[in-house]
Amino acid sequence: MRSTHRVSCGCRTAAGKPNLNRGVCNSPGSGQLINKTAHITGGSRGIGRSIVECFAREGAQVLTCSRSEPKEPLPQGVSSLTADVSRSDQVKKLSGEAVSRLGKVDILVNNAGVQVEKTIVDSTDEDFEALMGVNTWGVFALCREFIPLMAGNGGGTIINIGSISADHADPSMALYNASKAFVHGLTRSIAIDHGHQGIRCNAICPGWIMTEMADAAFDLADDPDAARTDALARHAAGRFGQPKDIAQAALWLASDAASFITGQTLTIDGGLVAASPLRPGLF
Repeated sequence: MRSTHRVSCGCRTAAGKPNLNRGVCNSPGSGQLINKTAHITGGSRGIGRSIVECFAREGAQVLTCSRSEPKEPLPQGVSSLTADVSRSDQVKKLSGEAVSRLGKVDILVNNAGVQVEKTIVDSTDEDFEALMGVNTWGVFALCREFIPLMAGNGGGTIINIGSISADHADPSMALYNASKAFVHGLTRSIAIDHGHQGIRCNAICPGWIMTEMADAAFDLADDPDAARTDALARHAAGRFGQPKDIAQAALWLASDAASFITGQTLTIDGGLVAASPLRPGLF
């Protein structure tokens, strides 16, 4: 069985070649985040990059981090750091840099993620540490660091990137599925424990969003092309998602328009999990 540790990353064309510009949030901004500051993890490509571009276009001051330097320049004015959110020393560094560069943090987006394509029996201790270090401990540690900073400035908004896989398990993705269930539970706990401090916390649960992580999941199938065709037929929207679909939802949750929304998991999947499990076209 093929298995790798994959981080969230850029989209692919139908031919399988990387295309980091496809699906980005490129509509004109309306100033929804003017005078806001945001720290976004995993912002060099894929969903994270689309959120970075969208927030910057809407007027936010943005700081992002990733394990490697962005392959393409980030929008003008966006600050970037290399960091591993699974390491405690680097999480502390991130919070310090955020205060130094932004002055305050109004919005935290925990987007960085790792995917391991294995069953629990095939998963190693190293797989567990690598995936859970980013997907669970990293989210926990960043929230723990940033909540006091936000509370000291009157509040803030946390957006965690979860997954439909938390409630609808994908095969051969045991650790990933479990890690996203943790993120959803933590999201609700933060919302009820820190709401009195002016902090909102929500999770976005993407479905099939066309990034390399989705490609890796399709590649597990005996016939990847047939798996794609079958998966597409299950989408009421008639298409797979793009990173900009998630970025627009993150923008809404970060904006004042969502000021009464907290403790929620927002599914964005083109109607995938709303459908019957019966194969489309059987009836």
